[in-house]
Amino acid sequence: MSTKTEYLVPAPRPLELFSSWLDDALKEDFIEPYAMTLATATTEGRPSARQVLLKSFDENGFVFYTNYESRKGREISENPYASAVIWWDRLHRQVRIEGVLEKVSAELSDKYFATRPRGSQISACISPQSREIDIEDLLAKSRYMESELHGEAIKRPEYWGGYVIQPNRIEFWQGKPNRLHDRLIYILQNDKWITQRLGP
Repeated sequence: MSTKTEYLVPAPRPLELFSSWLDDALKEDFIEPYAMTLATATTEGRPSARQVLLKSFDENGFVFYTNYESRKGREISENPYASAVIWWDRLHRQVRIEGVLEKVSAELSDKYFATRPRGSQISACISPQSREIDIEDLLAKSRYMESELHGEAIKRPEYWGGYVIQPNRIEFWQGKPNRLHDRLIYILQNDKWITQRLGP
């Protein structure tokens, strides 16, 4: 836990603070510094959460990739509102992101898919994510696809690609002694970020 007495000084934009915190996390050599818990919900309000990997971020939002026909993909198509949490335990820091999810462009998904390891590309092509499978059948499909391709490039399947979380709220939480934690939230209002400090 941080023992510093200083509290966060708001940056003009949340992306600046997020970039700084991510840099700090990368220096700590976390196994998965880009891991974030993504929570989605059905139209009935039934939530589900899972770990995904943050692959890029900019002023437009935070990008991850998945199977559009997975459980999360089906929930996003019904209800595009989502929340994500990134937790860096050794730094005692948490970032909470809330916003609306949209698919990224096909061109961006193609570009990222081409960088993935070949085995991951094959998996994306053959796995009916979130649906019941026979593992031996899936492994056989993987071996068959590899043998049939003869080293050829693998095309991204249309049902696989990226989403961007377009944030309207981002909260930065820094652990402090005596549970007097620092909570700084950015809220998007009329295309401008305003900041508030919240009680711990």
